[in-house]
Amino acid sequence: MRRGIAASALVASLALAATACGGSDSDSKSDGPVTITWWDTSNATNEAPTYKALVSQFEAANKNIKVKYVNVPFDQAQNKFDTAAGSKGAPDVLRSEVGWTPAFAKKGYFLPLDGTDALADQAKFQPNLIKQAQYEGKTYGAPLVTDTLALVYNKALFKKAGITEAPKTWDELKSDAAKVKGKTGVDGYWGSTQAYYAQSFLYGEGTDTVDATAKKITVDAAAAKKAYGTWLSLFSGKGLHKADTTADAYAHIQDAFVNGKVAAIVQGPWEITNFYKGSAFSDKSNLGIATVPAGSAGKAGAPTGGHNLSVYAGSDKAHQAAALKFVQFMTSAKSQETIALKNSTLPTRSDAFTAQVKADPGIAGYQGVLAAAQPRPALPEYSSLWGPLDIELPKIAGGKESLDKGLGNAEVAIAKLVPDFSK
Repeated sequence: MRRGIAASALVASLALAATACGGSDSDSKSDGPVTITWWDTSNATNEAPTYKALVSQFEAANKNIKVKYVNVPFDQAQNKFDTAAGSKGAPDVLRSEVGWTPAFAKKGYFLPLDGTDALADQAKFQPNLIKQAQYEGKTYGAPLVTDTLALVYNKALFKKAGITEAPKTWDELKSDAAKVKGKTGVDGYWGSTQAYYAQSFLYGEGTDTVDATAKKITVDAAAAKKAYGTWLSLFSGKGLHKADTTADAYAHIQDAFVNGKVAAIVQGPWEITNFYKGSAFSDKSNLGIATVPAGSAGKAGAPTGGHNLSVYAGSDKAHQAAALKFVQFMTSAKSQETIALKNSTLPTRSDAFTAQVKADPGIAGYQGVLAAAQPRPALPEYSSLWGPLDIELPKIAGGKESLDKGLGNAEVAIAKLVPDFSK
């Protein structure tokens, strides 16, 4: 799950308009190279250069295949692909957030990859990531990078406050935040009002927004109310930063953390390279990474995120064959090692976690919390369920509506997204 990626919508629109689509690429001839289009949703500044370099390597090794690279802002890509695929004009390959897989697979937009070149090394990938790329028994994505959320903290500030290890529960975090404030003068913790970041509180109470197996909406049930009550309590108290409900909240929280103005936040590994650019982490070893604190049910963890490479089912056979070969190259152990070393993102296959990769303290730290990550259910509508909460949670945190009212409103909105679910 990528957040805070800045890009010009105008530039993106022009780039997409100029892009020949996979199923009808007019510059591919039967006696010449096949040109496939790849929509990359990575950060255009910090990550894209690495992917562009790998594209060049692939083309050099495969003279009969050309790759038309297009960087699409992450927050626009899902809707753009949905629209393009519906009109048979989608790219041959999409860097797809894992939560998009069930919905696009259900619509028939993604090609099943089982038994193809793209998954020739399937046994090398982490089994839970392959499972998360599946829908109704078929695999629709080759895992490229994985991620989860963690409690990241400033070791130096914790040490000044006399704290020797990361808090294991939210109550311990509150206590530690007060100590940091008292000893250093800066806030100990700053939480997010975004639904994705609040998901860990639900896991901490052993619940979720919905029970996909029972087909029941649980966002307004007792366990969820308790979870969000804990989440809300972390916006007030000594050392706890008040809620930021502005459009730039993500950037404000991130900037404060990397410059030592707050001691701890919850964040994903996609920001590792930016952590290192901050004044507080010029010494990389000052970055602490721990599992997100547990709730009252004693459970800790965060959503499993990341991105797969998926192939458009609407492309012709020649384009699909070229796309599958490209996906195999991009998700190979060598390519994933390169991506990890350049971008500080987490590989999805065991043989890519080389000694050199694990020497990056950020990668090593996040690798240690992956075991607590919780895969999302294979529910096509699941990712869209955060939408109503992204509307209600800032209102709750900002004091504009009560917790009960906000969760009640979210329940009503979610019921429209999953009309066959009971309340």
